[in-house]
Amino acid sequence: MSAVGTSKGILEIAKFGFYVAVPIGLMYTFANNSTNIKKFMGDRSYVVYPEEAPRPPSPEEMREMARELARKKNIS
Repeated sequence: MSAVGTSKGILEIAKFGFYVAVPIGLMYTFANNSTNIKKFMGDRSYVVYPEEAPRPPSPEEMREMARELARKKNIS
């Protein structure tokens, strides 16, 4: 026995139609008018990364700095 003829069946059909119509309506609104999507996306803030920091010294430079510190320590 089907519930299509009852009020519950009509409600289910209406809900299904709404669930299908909303995404289609949104796609139509934004896909056909590019100013809408630009206006909507222009109000959103995105990740802004900080400037790149100076690179750490290479291992060879670190060894050289350690040798200089050791020499200064031995001289003093």
